[in-house]
Amino acid sequence: MFAAYATITIFGALLYGSAAVVYLIGHEFPKAQLDIKGLPRSWVPVLGMMLALGALGLLGGFVIPLLGTLSAYSLVVYFAIALLAHLRVGSRKLGNWALFFCTAVAALGVDLLYHWW
Repeated sequence: MFAAYATITIFGALLYGSAAVVYLIGHEFPKAQLDIKGLPRSWVPVLGMMLALGALGLLGGFVIPLLGTLSAYSLVVYFAIALLAHLRVGSRKLGNWALFFCTAVAALGVDLLYHWW
C-alpha cells in the first residue's frame, strides 16, 4: 500500500507543483483561462500559490499525515470549484481538468486508505 500511496502522492506533487510554476512565472496560459472564465487576472498568483501549497502539503503528508490528508482534500475542493467555473461559461474542454481532479481524488483516496484505515 505504501508504494501506491508514495507513487500517487509524488505524481500529484509534481503535477500541481509544475502547474503552480506556470501560474507564478506569469505564463500566458493561466491568464487566458481566467479571461475565458470571466475572472480577474489578479487571481493568477493566488491560484498559483494555492497549487504550490497543495503540492507541498502532499509531500508534507509523508511526515505529518494529517497535513497530506487536508492538502489532498483541499485540492479536490479546488478542482471541484474549477469545474463550476468551466461550466458557468459553457466550457466543455475538460481534459486537463479531469487529469488534475482525478489525481487529487486518487491522492485523497490512497492517503485515507494508507493513513486512516
